[in-house]
Amino acid sequence: MDTDPHRSRPAIIVAGTHSGSGKTTVTLAILSALTRRGLRVQGFKVGPDFIDPGHQGRITGRPSRNLDTWLLDPPALTATYHKATKGADLAVIEGVMGLFDGRGGLDEAGSTADLARRWDLPVVLVVDARGLARSIAPLVLGYARFDESVRVRGVVANNVGSHRHFAEYLAPALRQRAPDLALLGYLPRDEATAIPSRHLGLWTAEELGPDSALTQALADAAEATLDLDRLIDLAQSPRLERMPVSRPGPVSRAGPGSSVRVGVARDRAFCFYYEDNLDILRDAGAELVPFSPLDDPGLPAGLDLVYLGGGYPELHAARLAANLGMRQAIRGYHAEGGAIFAECGGMMACAEAIRDQEGNVHPLWGLIPAHAVMQPKLAALGYVSVHAERDCLIGGEGTTLRGHEFHYSRLEPRSRLPFVTSLQRPDRPAKPDGIQVGGLLAGYVHVHLGSNPGVAASLLRARRNPAGPVG
Repeated sequence: MDTDPHRSRPAIIVAGTHSGSGKTTVTLAILSALTRRGLRVQGFKVGPDFIDPGHQGRITGRPSRNLDTWLLDPPALTATYHKATKGADLAVIEGVMGLFDGRGGLDEAGSTADLARRWDLPVVLVVDARGLARSIAPLVLGYARFDESVRVRGVVANNVGSHRHFAEYLAPALRQRAPDLALLGYLPRDEATAIPSRHLGLWTAEELGPDSALTQALADAAEATLDLDRLIDLAQSPRLERMPVSRPGPVSRAGPGSSVRVGVARDRAFCFYYEDNLDILRDAGAELVPFSPLDDPGLPAGLDLVYLGGGYPELHAARLAANLGMRQAIRGYHAEGGAIFAECGGMMACAEAIRDQEGNVHPLWGLIPAHAVMQPKLAALGYVSVHAERDCLIGGEGTTLRGHEFHYSRLEPRSRLPFVTSLQRPDRPAKPDGIQVGGLLAGYVHVHLGSNPGVAASLLRARRNPAGPVG
């Protein structure tokens, strides 16, 4: 029995040379194989991504967490790691973008390298070997020697054309020029292990479902061509800070019962949530009640707050528009002063309508006097600080927290929009975002409550207010 609460479970970071190198496929293959072997494996994702953690959790049966060095301070990162790895044998941390890509050209905050350096963890570098032979060696050496405080310890070649491609070209070059790096094998090009993608990234775990065929194919591929035993041997316990994270005490519900009932939209249209956000809400006194805006005829009974996360409402706009019972329930709840916190896709559903890429207009819930209009190119991407310009659902004027925006739509106002928060970045002017209408606060940013846990208590204290906050 482990008697040391501060002992860290060993971990490995799977990084890539660039976005699209195959680190997600390699990570999922490793998780599938190790889980099938009977190991209790905890998955993590560097950065603000929602989709990859969903796939990890589907495979391991353990909710995956985000480890983002810009969104979270070191104590919060430590708390997340300790909590998630309780009872695990090993942690596999998937990186984000390229190994050294972070907040900016000269700023590695939020990068895989930043986390690896802080926690002194070994990095396994995934290289897209399509079209490469001996040239794999200088590519790998460049990453391994660029910053020696980031310990690149192993290499996996992805998109390999054949065993001959690996054995006669890639492996000899690496063994000759980088003998100190563990050559952990390769994954071949194989449609059986490919996950479909679209504008915001891979299909979600909710869309793929349990899909044991994909999981088995990933595990089979890893067992056939990866040296999993050597990979396990590379894993080491991270060097974590032990500072405690202070969180506010629980908020009690007014009237009978001790918790605040929070309806959380969870289905194929709304599936982008930081697992830590849900935990922080529970710690603050929330009872989370899942519901489906796509399929349910109305809201669960007795809600004090509705949490509408991001996702793909534009792909399911016709079904959302056709669910008249849910539309009426959302509108009625809002009209009675119900508190609603809506992020990105959740905000889009609160608009009067969504106009999709084909130009079709789908009437939605009509809480915000605007249309959400899909764009052919990315409309916004990057880390932001959210600042409350006046009292609102997240807290009093001056409240701040951190988040990330990533969307292909924009709002077309039908009348003046009552903005109450601004988004701030060091390289550009502040811009308005959070729209408060009655008890609704809606914006494009996916916030991380771990950057300011007190916001969770503010959300739960809002509850139902017949008058509603001033909009």
